[in-house]
Amino acid sequence: MAKAVNRLTQAFVNRTAEPGDYCDGNGLYLQITAAGVKSWLFRYMRQGRARYMGLGPLHTVGLADARTRALECRRQLLDGVDPLGARQGEQAAAKIEKAKGMTFAECATAYIEAHRSGWKNLKHGDQWTNTISTYAGPVFGHLPVAAVDTTLVMKVLEPIWATKAETASRLRGRIELVLDWATVRGYRSGDNPARWRGHLDKLLPKRSKVQKVEHHPALPYAELGGFFSDLKKQPGTAARALELLILTAARTGEIIGARRDEFDLTARVWVVPADRMKMGKEHRVPLSPASVSIIKGALDGSKSEYLFHSPGKPDKPLSNMAMLAVLKRMGRSDLVSHGFRSCFRDWSGETTHFPREVIEAALAHGIRDKAEAAYARGDLFVKRGKLMEQWARYANAGPAKQNVVELVASKKAG
Repeated sequence: MAKAVNRLTQAFVNRTAEPGDYCDGNGLYLQITAAGVKSWLFRYMRQGRARYMGLGPLHTVGLADARTRALECRRQLLDGVDPLGARQGEQAAAKIEKAKGMTFAECATAYIEAHRSGWKNLKHGDQWTNTISTYAGPVFGHLPVAAVDTTLVMKVLEPIWATKAETASRLRGRIELVLDWATVRGYRSGDNPARWRGHLDKLLPKRSKVQKVEHHPALPYAELGGFFSDLKKQPGTAARALELLILTAARTGEIIGARRDEFDLTARVWVVPADRMKMGKEHRVPLSPASVSIIKGALDGSKSEYLFHSPGKPDKPLSNMAMLAVLKRMGRSDLVSHGFRSCFRDWSGETTHFPREVIEAALAHGIRDKAEAAYARGDLFVKRGKLMEQWARYANAGPAKQNVVELVASKKAG
């Protein structure tokens, strides 16, 4: 009668090279892979399902040791303990114990590096680093991430929640994401103490209750003619960039990052790629003759890939502070470049007959209503082209003639 247990011999284990699973009895198997690697497996049943637990490679665990380990597993089963589950629990506990040395600051750095390539704005990572190191760093940046609790999070947020509402809100969200990342990686466990809904919303007032709405300083559209006339007299690349920003109602990042291959001056269209748009969607901008003239002037004789490059540095785009410097030079430190989008929105809404959806499309605003967005397949390019030509004529009319242009537009709208 063949032996039911201890079937294998040391000689057989050493000599056999044929791939397969060889039973020693009582759930112990010698496994030989197609690559010739030998290791030990313990097979057992748990809730009607077969489970396999590795007991180590042959070069480290010999036959006698493998039988001892298999015996320990059978004893656990006799006590109602799942051997594999027990091992995984011990490994998880060891990992958490090791993670106690992983600080929140280290987790934040790891999170930022893991996501940096997915952020379309390169400065996004710097903003994360700065806010976390400035506010969270002094309080619990040096502490193990597993030790961060609601009390510590509140200690960071409470002092700035009312005075720096936007910063505090963003900081809370960033802390929450870092802690979520740490939980998934096994560095902490339990609920997220930075979670808003059902947690911090019970301890802190809504951001809308404490934050005063602050709009970007904008030029009244009735003053645009005089301002634009003065702007055209300003020398330099940044002044031309500000002109184009106004005429296209574009954002600063879209203008300073513009490359020569984005423009088709024959078709009078500028295609801004998705990675430079706030909505993450490619945007076609119709160009008025005045805009085309500015673009041609910027490209003439330039070898830079950028439409507006940094002075003396053709491989670098124009600084995002350059247009603010122009405004300061003009004695208009009360304005910011983004405010001209508001100027355009006020003018187009109050003095033209163009529908709201055309105006919003010109500003590259997303459609908030999901049902409406589902049916909005086009980008209203032709209608937007007419709107931008009228806007360019208005801007270039000068302070005296502008009132006439505005009056005519108002009569048409009525």
